[in-house]
Amino acid sequence: MAPFSIARSDKPEEACGVFGVFAPTAEVARLTYFGLYALQHRGQESAGIATFEGQQVHLHKDMGLVSQVFDQDILDSLVGESAIGHTRYSTTGGSRIVNAQPVVVDTRLGPLALAHNGNLVNTPQLRRQVLECLTPEAHLISTTDSELIAWSIAQSLENHSTWQEAAMAAAQQWQGAFSLVIGTPDGLIGLRDSHGIRPLVIGVLHDPDSDRCNYVLASETCALDIIGAAYLRDVEPGELVWISENHLESHHWSVPDRKLCIFEMIYFARPDSLMHGESLYSYRQRLGQQLGQESPADVDLVIAVPDSGVPAAIGYSQSTGIPYAEGLIKNRYVGRTFIQPTQSMRESGIRMKLNPLRDVLEGQRIVIVDDSIVRGTTSRKIVRALRDAGAREVHMRISSPPVTHPCFYGIDTDSQDQLIAATKTVRDIAEQIGVESLSYLTWQGMIRATQDSGDRFCSACFTGEYPIQIPDPVKREKLLLEKIS
Repeated sequence: MAPFSIARSDKPEEACGVFGVFAPTAEVARLTYFGLYALQHRGQESAGIATFEGQQVHLHKDMGLVSQVFDQDILDSLVGESAIGHTRYSTTGGSRIVNAQPVVVDTRLGPLALAHNGNLVNTPQLRRQVLECLTPEAHLISTTDSELIAWSIAQSLENHSTWQEAAMAAAQQWQGAFSLVIGTPDGLIGLRDSHGIRPLVIGVLHDPDSDRCNYVLASETCALDIIGAAYLRDVEPGELVWISENHLESHHWSVPDRKLCIFEMIYFARPDSLMHGESLYSYRQRLGQQLGQESPADVDLVIAVPDSGVPAAIGYSQSTGIPYAEGLIKNRYVGRTFIQPTQSMRESGIRMKLNPLRDVLEGQRIVIVDDSIVRGTTSRKIVRALRDAGAREVHMRISSPPVTHPCFYGIDTDSQDQLIAATKTVRDIAEQIGVESLSYLTWQGMIRATQDSGDRFCSACFTGEYPIQIPDPVKREKLLLEKIS
């Protein structure tokens, strides 16, 4: 039985999850802990919470999962009226404690704490601007664009009287994707880039003991659900929201041109999160239904790569009439571990994440549905395991188009020459991963399933059409197969 690698996932990795709450009568650190717990899928390298008690900020952050970084004693020490939190997967800067967030800097109006989801494409220029204005006693401690964003706001405060004005002025310097939750002694800021590439939502948390209306910011609505907050609306592209005691105000700092990352809908966000008025589970089912219409297969069973492929596989079954079954069981308790299996364990077929069900698969012709193929390494191992478990034929269907271009906006993807669909035809990929047939969903089918127009999404990883201009030096790092002017 072929071993599955437990090294780097053969999926695009999300950048971060952000959370913020202003609730003077509540335990804000505990609320933030559970919000981050719900956003754990967006980043597993580090976690952090900053709380504001008047002009004092309390901060705890470390490497590891949310449940590993915090305990009851730590949460009890994080007192205050408001809090922000962050779960991180690194896309800029290495995986080190100095790069964990929230970032905290001192400003003219007091401490500022910042949690960032996204990625800037003009980091070198912003670094030069920030370094030119740093005071002698201040210095950069990380290698992230997030710290540069925080310092640029601090420097902007020298010329503006309020947090809101300073943040909106500083945002004019940033190019790329950014959904920010910013904590201050006076209130919280939620801010989104003009394209809204990364999600950010607003929730309302009612105090049962008063008429107080507390507000919450989060990357996804699943983080609102876990603490009992009600979804109010999205932070709009190009919008800044200011949250203070029992108060929410809105400022539009840039003209919106909506380009939500469509991979948020296909894969990154949790299926129980809401986007465009429905759960992403429903959207992913429609992707599978569309895929079944475009690429049926003459097989006995439909199975999924759990968990992300399940909704599309169910939709595929619904549209083709082929029965759906569980053929792979996922160990949902596998997290990041420093204990590696021995080589002999690998060779003997350790199943750290997925294990096939022989009595379901033996003698069957199956179609396996997944949401994407990036490098193809995991797909090949899964197919081999299915055959070892007795599958007579294995066909694969992918509920998104081929990933042919890297992301520059907050998803950690390989350079272009490592993306299997950028260098091989669909037939070649099918041969490499060892399936009888392989089909991807068309771009048109993917957009049709959104029930919206294609120009409202960023789908650059499928098309190479980037909504925010990428500087040539940045392109050269990843677009290795493209001619750069």
